[in-house]
Amino acid sequence: MSTYDVAVIGSGPGGYVAAIRCAQLGMKTAIIEKYNTLGGTCLNVGCIPSKALLDSSHHYEDALKHFEEHGIEIPGEIKLNFKKMIERKSAVVDQTTKGIDFLMNKNKIDVYTGLGSFKDATHIEIAGDKKQTIEAKNIIIATGSKPSTLPFITIDKERIITSTEALSLTEVPKHMIVIGGGVIGLELGQVYRRLGAEVSVVEYMDRIIPTMDSAQSKELMKVMKKQGVKFYLSHKVSAVERKKNEVTVTATDKKNNEVSFTGDYCLVSVGRRPYTDGLKAENAGVKVNERGQIEVNDHLQTNIPNIYAIGDVIRGAMLAHKAEEEGVLVAEILAGQKPHIDYNLIPGVVYTWPEVASVGKTEEQLKEAGVEYKSGQFPMRALGRSRASGDTDGFVKILSDAKTDEVLGVHMVGARVADLITEAVTAMEFRASAEDIARMSHAHPTYAEAVKEAALAATENRPLHI
Repeated sequence: MSTYDVAVIGSGPGGYVAAIRCAQLGMKTAIIEKYNTLGGTCLNVGCIPSKALLDSSHHYEDALKHFEEHGIEIPGEIKLNFKKMIERKSAVVDQTTKGIDFLMNKNKIDVYTGLGSFKDATHIEIAGDKKQTIEAKNIIIATGSKPSTLPFITIDKERIITSTEALSLTEVPKHMIVIGGGVIGLELGQVYRRLGAEVSVVEYMDRIIPTMDSAQSKELMKVMKKQGVKFYLSHKVSAVERKKNEVTVTATDKKNNEVSFTGDYCLVSVGRRPYTDGLKAENAGVKVNERGQIEVNDHLQTNIPNIYAIGDVIRGAMLAHKAEEEGVLVAEILAGQKPHIDYNLIPGVVYTWPEVASVGKTEEQLKEAGVEYKSGQFPMRALGRSRASGDTDGFVKILSDAKTDEVLGVHMVGARVADLITEAVTAMEFRASAEDIARMSHAHPTYAEAVKEAALAATENRPLHI
C-alpha cells in the first residue's frame, strides 16, 4: 500500500493547487480524480469552456454589428460555424487540462484515476480500472459542486439542461429559456443571444445578480436588454415540461398571475450544490451539514483533525479563486506556517460583456450594518479609452468610510473590469483610502482611469472628467 503525507480528493482549482503547494513544501502528495481529465468543473465544464464560448461569440457579434463602423468590410455573408466554435472550446479545454497533467508530473504528485472514498480517517479506497487503497497522514477534501435544480424539474440533458450540457450543444437554440438570473445563466444566455437565439431570463428575485451591488444589477440588465435579452423578474417557476422538442416553463409573477414561456431549450441555472456523492465521509466520521456542506473551522479543518476541506464543498462563495486560496492555506498550515484569507477581499466577477466585478461590501450591506459611508461613481462613457474602443457602458463605484476614507467596497461594470478589479483588491488589502487611489497615477488612456476618477468622486466629489 502506498503511503503519503497528503492525499487530495478532487482535482479542481482548489484540489490541484493544494496538491502543488503541498509538494512545493516537501510533502509526498497524491491526488485522486474520478474523471479521466484533471481540472474539475472549472477547467472541464465551467470557467474555461464558458469563457472560450463567450470570447468566440463576442468575436462573431463584433463581426456582425461593429466591424463596419471600424472601417472593416467583409465581402459576402458572415456565417456562423457553430460546430467549429464548439470544437475550439473543446480544444482550449484539452490544452488546459493537459497543462495540469504537466504540473502534476513537474511536482512529482501521484495521480490516481477513480472514485475516492473514505475507508477510515487515514485510508482512501479508489474505485477505478482497478480497486486500490492508499494511506495518508492528512487528507484534503476538494470534491467541488454540481449544478442544482428544483424538486419538480427533471433534467433530461437534451432539452432541459444545466450549464454542463449548454457548453456542448449541437445547434443554436431558437428560444432558450433561462431559469435563474445569476452569473451562469447570464453568461450562457448572452453567448446564445449573440449567436441568434431568443433568450428569456426568468428570475425569482426582483433583480439579476442579486448578491452584487444593486447598481450593477440595474446597469447589466439595461445593457443586456439593449442586446435583446428579455427579463422576467419576481417570477416563481412552478413547472417545466417537455413535449418532443418543445419546453414549457410555467411561473407565477409578482401579481400572482400564472404565465408560461415556450422554447426549444430550457437552461436551469439556479445555483450549485456541494458534491460529496460517493465520498463516504461517514466512514471517517466527518460531519456534513443539512446543506450538504463539509463543516470546517477557521483553519478549514473538519471535526476529524487530520482531514481538511476546501472550495465549493464548504461554506462561502463557490469561486475557483476562493478554492485556490483555501488550497494554499491548508498546505501551508500543514507545513507549520500561519497563512490567512480575508474572505471580504475575494472578488466576484460576471464575464458577460460588459463585464461585472465587485470586491468588499455592497451599498446595501453597508446600509444594513449602519455604516456611514461616502460613494463616488464615474461612468465609463466619459473615458477616452472607452470611446476609442466603443465600450461606453458601465461605471466604477467606490464606497469609503465617511470618517476614515478607507475603501470598503468597489463595484464595476465595463470593459475588462474582470482584470481591473485586482487594483481594488490590492488597495483594500493594504487598507488604502479613496484619496490614496485618487493620488495614484493611472496611465492614459485606459479603462483604469475610471477607478481614479471614482476615487476622486468619493474623496472630495471632484472627478476631473465629468
